[in-house]
This record gives sequence, structure tokens and C-alpha cells, in this order.
Amino acid sequence: MLTTRKLGTQGLEVSSLGLGCMGMSQSYGAFDDAESIATLHRAIELGVTFFDTAEVYGPFANEELLGRAFEGKRDGIVIATKFGFDIKDGKTTGTDSRPEHIRAVVEASLKRLRTDRIDLLYQHRVDPNVPMEDVAGTVGELVTAGKVRFFGLSEAGVANIRRAHAVHPVSALQSEYSLWERNLEPEIIPALRELGIGLVPFSPLGRGFLTGTAKRGEEYPEGDHRRNDPRFQGANFEANMRAAKTVGEIADAHGAKPGQVALAWLLAKGDDIVPIPGTKRRTYLEDNVAAADLALSADEVARLDAALPPEIVSGARYTERQMAMVDR
Repeated sequence: MLTTRKLGTQGLEVSSLGLGCMGMSQSYGAFDDAESIATLHRAIELGVTFFDTAEVYGPFANEELLGRAFEGKRDGIVIATKFGFDIKDGKTTGTDSRPEHIRAVVEASLKRLRTDRIDLLYQHRVDPNVPMEDVAGTVGELVTAGKVRFFGLSEAGVANIRRAHAVHPVSALQSEYSLWERNLEPEIIPALRELGIGLVPFSPLGRGFLTGTAKRGEEYPEGDHRRNDPRFQGANFEANMRAAKTVGEIADAHGAKPGQVALAWLLAKGDDIVPIPGTKRRTYLEDNVAAADLALSADEVARLDAALPPEIVSGARYTERQMAMVDR
């Protein structure tokens, strides 16, 4: 059963597991809007209140999908979306967090989402050409205007988190964090806890790798970005499959699925952490939500920590071009 958790100290409260909606409109093969909408409605029935989208997903199609799905169901749910990319002819051409661009994106997102407020507005990637103080100040103005409720950052490093938070309180940082991607542990998670900022891990199932169903990159269809993911290629794939074996063993001991163990590990890492596993199908959603009922022992958490330390996972988590946009 899902409980609620607080993201940050400004009052944002959400279900202990959210739903990442990106895959309903890009990156993971064919789309079925009817099944996606049914999945969104089923999520509400299961107690999920936290839904994650962005203007760039599609682009624009994902926000429009959520707008249709949540019309008449807006109360009681928390919608997070993001700004920060320059989008031309359906493609991103770089970052853009100029204040005038932020304001324009928010107006467009509100229309697509068919709502009068964005609950959590993230800067999608740090823009090296715009001072973080200007970004935080602009979002603060949107909060004052009632168009945004809470401010978040995505894939920001410690220095920019501190700069933003000094201007307008940051409620949440969204970054990749899972058993197979633990780059946040040395510096970023301690800084978040010092400042009272929640963590929203995306790709908490390692893009499917921690579910026990991963295939080699070349076996995924065109349009699925795992075809080019370094961790799904060649020797990296073999090494990562060996590393993930412990997840399956603990799942078997609980009569659970590997993905549920991966989510339970994250939930055990702190009440300020709210994973957003992504799916576009009801059956996977139901599996993910059931992870909230799986209690791992301290020994099992330690065993997982030891089985998948950062130095064992093989391959970069993004292509070189994508990694260049991560603020580390």
C-alpha cells in the first residue's frame, strides 16, 4: 500500500512512488494512447498521486496526453513538468533557461496540461549560459503568481543546487539513481539532506535492467533508446547481467519480482526519496506499486549495496553527448 512522503521542507507531499510518463510518448517503442490513459487512471486508483512529464517528451505530446487523461481528475494529484530545452522542428537544439523562455514554456505547458497550475516545475538541465540565480528568481516569480507551486532541479550538481536554493527554495532534485547508478551518494545526497531537499530518482529500474528482462541493445526495436545505451552493449551487457544476479536471488527469496526489489531498495534509503518508475502499461504499474509492500531487511539492503557498487556496473550511463549535459 502506498503511503505519502514529503519532498523538501516547503510542504510538497506526494505518494511514496510516482509514475514517470515519458515512455508513453517517446523512447521505448510504439505508443498506445488508450492504454497509457488507462494506466494513468489505474495509477490514481492505486493511490499514486505524483506524475512526471516534460515539454520535451514527444515533444509536447506527453503533456497533452496527461492533459486529456486528468481532465476532471485534477484535484488530489501532483503534476511535475520541466523547462530548459530549445526545441525546434520537433528536436532539441540545446538548453534555454532564459527568463523569458521559462515564462513562455510555463504558459504553453499550462495549456497542454489543461490546468491552472504546475505543482512542481523543474529546470530540466542546467543552462551554462544563464545564471542559476536568474532561473530560480524567475520560477519564484511564477510561484508568487500562482502558476507554479514548487521549484525543482534535474541533474544539477551541488554548486548549482546551492545557488538556486539561496534564491528560491528547491523542493526536489530529480536525477538518475538506482542500484546500478549511484553517482549521487558521495556528495549530492548529503547536500540535499543538509538543505532539506527531496530526491526523485528517475530510471529507478535501470531502464529495465533491474527487472530481469533486459536484452542486448541490438535486440530492442528502432526507436527504443536502449539500442544505443552503452550499458546494453557487448561486454558491458554481460558484466551488468552478472552484477544484477543478486537482485534476482533476493526477489526469489521473497516471492517477488526483481524490479520490486530494486524499488524497495530505493524506498529503504530514506523517507525523502520518491522514485518514479516509468511505464505505459497497467500490468507493470501494478507490479511497481506492489513494491511498496516489500520490506527488505537491513542485511538484504547491505547485500545489495555490496553486489552493485559503482565500480562494478559497466559502461557509461549515457552517450558522451548526453553526459555533457549532466551538471557534475
